[in-house]
Amino acid sequence: MKGKTKKMAALLMTSTLVVAAGCGGGGDTATKTPASTDTGTKKETAATDTTPSTEPVTFSFFGGDASPNWTGMQDAVGKVITEKTGVSLQAEFAVSGTDQQKIALMIASGEYPQIIFPKGETSKLVDAGAMVDLTDLIDKYAPNIKKIYGPYMNRLKFSKDDPSIYTIPTNAMVDQTSFDAGGGFEVQLAVLEELGYPEIRTVEDFEKALKDYYAKNPTIDGQPTIPLTLNADDWKIMITVTNPAVYATGGPDDGEYYIDPETYEAKLHYKRPEEKEYFRWLNHMYNTGLLDKESFTQKNDQYLAKIASGRVLGLIDQNWDYQEAENSLKGAGKHERTYGHFPVTLTEEYEDHSFVDIGNGSGYGVGLTTALSEEEQIRAIQFLDWMASDEAQILNNWGIEGEQYTLENGIRTIPADVQDRKTNDNAAFTKETGIGLYAPLSVRYGDGVKDSTGNYYTTNYPEQITANYSEPMKKALAAYDATTWKDLFPDKDAFPVKAWGAAYNLPAPSGSDYTVAFQKSQDIVRKAIPAAIVATPDQFDGIYDQMLTELEGSGIPEMEATYTQLIKDTVEAWNAK
Repeated sequence: MKGKTKKMAALLMTSTLVVAAGCGGGGDTATKTPASTDTGTKKETAATDTTPSTEPVTFSFFGGDASPNWTGMQDAVGKVITEKTGVSLQAEFAVSGTDQQKIALMIASGEYPQIIFPKGETSKLVDAGAMVDLTDLIDKYAPNIKKIYGPYMNRLKFSKDDPSIYTIPTNAMVDQTSFDAGGGFEVQLAVLEELGYPEIRTVEDFEKALKDYYAKNPTIDGQPTIPLTLNADDWKIMITVTNPAVYATGGPDDGEYYIDPETYEAKLHYKRPEEKEYFRWLNHMYNTGLLDKESFTQKNDQYLAKIASGRVLGLIDQNWDYQEAENSLKGAGKHERTYGHFPVTLTEEYEDHSFVDIGNGSGYGVGLTTALSEEEQIRAIQFLDWMASDEAQILNNWGIEGEQYTLENGIRTIPADVQDRKTNDNAAFTKETGIGLYAPLSVRYGDGVKDSTGNYYTTNYPEQITANYSEPMKKALAAYDATTWKDLFPDKDAFPVKAWGAAYNLPAPSGSDYTVAFQKSQDIVRKAIPAAIVATPDQFDGIYDQMLTELEGSGIPEMEATYTQLIKDTVEAWNAK
């Protein structure tokens, strides 16, 4: 078996998916200048001196999200981080938006980056014995992390049966208050204005607005108008096709599951009868010519290009998914072709749960691997702790004083020219400054939290948000008697706090029975739902019902039972004294 494993690892290592350069299983890839040649003295110092070192050191890092603007820490913020901590990162990132293949390669080869942001693959790394328990390291060497997450430390525990801390949540910000909406159903501002700012509350309202404008404007800038398009390229089918079915039928986002708030029973959300009716509406939109015929064949770049052309009237998406295209519209001065956000549901009996309170739940996070020696673990946790400091949070969110922001009478302010670049030339701005690139490396406060100087930690606060609105945006919001688009959505106080946080942030079960069944469920859904939407109306029920039948086999009910137990165990662990 050992020879077979080595052969498999060798074959895998020839793949184009190579592990981050410099990774190794023994921790000898961190390069540094030794403080002393006496290893006994060094060990004693590490045990008694908690002052972070600033000696130069390079750690290998893998990030489970793509980072196309990464410059090897040669951006403005990255250079300051290295100056302050001595740390440089030899980093690699997921390319296609998924980290599953990369993590599988690491486990097969036994070679890991020293610092890792594995997203949903944490459980597999834990099972492989690759992750370091951070509990004692945080207690001894991470005062900033303890300060921020102190009241919620229970939520960092891996599971009910394993109370170890393997990752520090960086995907979920602490004490977050959202001031604007970035999702829902989107309608172009030009459409809203021409139609007299109609009420858009249900899918019927949304459809009518697109249909009425399209009838009057079959072309825009000489190109055919597209009433509605979706992005079903690879995993993004979840963002614009399947997840909206949950929101539109009054459910909160828990990834692929709907979780009963009373019993904690988890089931694939597609099984809810009301979601079938949402997909039937999409089928209707397709058959009446309002849904782009290329929605299920186009690639992500084609989707963005259509939006950037200004001829797409409506979207069902999250702003971060189409922001690049919207920034192109802003840069071209086509602000009327940007979008407002609405809490659209199937009928008025449902309420959009975009802003349901998930508490300060655990989330995807950054961890350390066994590729680090014990001494290197201390240095690495001190680095992650510095990244959680006030100094680092301000640096990562605002940039450098005098360059990306000014301090006037004690108030941090973004100059107009900087804000213009940030809004209209975001990719180049991010690559140059590094603002926002280092989020996977720090637990941090969310929007709405102020530091000791009375300034917000982040740049997303009401005055800054509204100052960046274009005139067409301000006009539309005024017509709806709103300050930001969030004002149109139900507030978090309208719903109970979710006891399990957000399920999509929890480490998924890693057993092969679960993972095989889960993948089978995704294969079924991602084939059947597009097929049902593009079918003739009389074929819709047959295709959808066949999908439901298939979802009752292949170990999928057992998979749902396993996930149900995960939710129950999570709630119990988080409430443990």
